[in-house]
Amino acid sequence: MVEQKNGLQTARKPVRSNSTQQPVTFSIVAPVFNEEETLPHFYERVIAVMDSLGEPFELLFVNDGSRDASFRIMQELHDKDPRVHAINFSRNFGHQIAISAGLDYARGQAVIILDADLQDPPEVILTLIERWKEGAEVVYAQRSRREGETRFKLLTAAAFYRVIERITSINIPRDTGDFRLLDRRVVDVLITMREQHRFMRGLSVWVGFRQEAVSYERHERFAGETKYPLNKMIRFSLDAITSFSHVPLQLATSFGFLLAGLSLIGIVIAIILRLLTGAIAGQASTLILVLFLGGIQLIFLGIIGEYLGRIYDEVRARPLYIVHEVLD
Repeated sequence: MVEQKNGLQTARKPVRSNSTQQPVTFSIVAPVFNEEETLPHFYERVIAVMDSLGEPFELLFVNDGSRDASFRIMQELHDKDPRVHAINFSRNFGHQIAISAGLDYARGQAVIILDADLQDPPEVILTLIERWKEGAEVVYAQRSRREGETRFKLLTAAAFYRVIERITSINIPRDTGDFRLLDRRVVDVLITMREQHRFMRGLSVWVGFRQEAVSYERHERFAGETKYPLNKMIRFSLDAITSFSHVPLQLATSFGFLLAGLSLIGIVIAIILRLLTGAIAGQASTLILVLFLGGIQLIFLGIIGEYLGRIYDEVRARPLYIVHEVLD
């Protein structure tokens, strides 16, 4: 069944048409962007894992503006298996927004977030569910090993988590991604947060509740190419830092006081040298100092601009995403 409301859906809290159907215990939310080669294999592995539990579940794909045949494959899977549902965005809104949409539409008592590229093995879901049944409300998968990734990516990822750990007020576990299980109470809190620049793994830590880790080995991508090139990783890092830390702004203030203090000392020294020796500094040193201070000012204006731009995005209060159609 394809559910459409005037072709577009922009509601902040969507209501699915199948709300009268049998309740489900588990919802697997899978953001998808150009994964036509992987989707059939992903479906088979997830279904095999969930069927072994013998409890009702749903597999909820979020098509984030794919340009290949991904949505057609979702339609075929939906036609042959009523447990498969799909949300089709009107365009690409980004991975974190796709996760948010999945949480909005998920009906399960526990929601598992899992990328469709098969780097995170679906078989780990069983361990996440086991911890949930023991009382954990957020169970995050922590990577003990990462196969098929370059040394540069491994080093930058390690540096990112260590920087985040030092400058934020929340304890975001190292070497974790969005692969995690969330209890319904956690999901209900997260879907009330409608901020535009989202760092979901940080938000899931910020809400609190009982959180536990499950260690696993991350696999090499099954097919296709990474959806997080360097420029997207930089933007993602900026969203993470500006969402949970004011340290860059505080650094700008501290550095300003430091430069002001050094300038005062320099003025005093210049006056003393002028009175005692008549020495006059050359123009080259003055120009270098002016250029240095100008560069520092521009850097910190850029930092302030990042925060100001995010405030502007929040004030506009646009919907996080637009849904073109829902396979329900």
